[in-house]
Amino acid sequence: MADKCPVDHGSHSSDQSCPVDHKSRTTWASVLPGSSPTHPVNTSSLSTEREVSSIPRTDNGNWVYPSEAQFFAAMARKNHNPHAPDMKTIIPIHNAVNERAWSELMKWESGRGGEKCGGVKLVTFKGRPNDLTPKARLMTLLGYSAPFDRHDWVVERCGTRIRYVIDFYTGRGAGPSSNNVSFYLDVRPALDNWEGVKMRAENIWQDWFGSVRSTNTPSQS
Repeated sequence: MADKCPVDHGSHSSDQSCPVDHKSRTTWASVLPGSSPTHPVNTSSLSTEREVSSIPRTDNGNWVYPSEAQFFAAMARKNHNPHAPDMKTIIPIHNAVNERAWSELMKWESGRGGEKCGGVKLVTFKGRPNDLTPKARLMTLLGYSAPFDRHDWVVERCGTRIRYVIDFYTGRGAGPSSNNVSFYLDVRPALDNWEGVKMRAENIWQDWFGSVRSTNTPSQS
């Protein structure tokens, strides 16, 4: 079906696949502002246009986000009581945050050689809103808010696959009456293989010693 995504839905090859699964659709609808009308709405007004993401796939092309109509239909099938007018708010914000997630992921991948073989590509993804990462669990024990969503994204870099974990946090804009939603993303490689461990260790080293090293390095000019 056109609105299915590659995670837990079979084939990865359909050009209609989209980088968000059904669990994530419901989760995002619950945190983003909407009109939430109490009367029936004509869903024929929902757009069927789909936005092509900047996120490359392994089988050529880029991932494609769901349309307003697809997002609504997927939620309705799960009996999550979606509201058609909300889709015009949810879709652009959701897509923009996923683009930011990819941008943050690519900061980790910068300088690691992915460009030598056509660039880093997203292989699979999965929404896991009910599964706290160890870091998120620790932060909640320390009194911080829990993330409202979690994604696991597996990317491929020249034949090497790396799993990234993404914790999504939400807040409100300044002012007591503000209804603007803000987002913070914590993107990092998972510690389930040597590549992820090495990347995290290098990042810690750079944070602690990078500025000192660059300051003390003699100029080459």
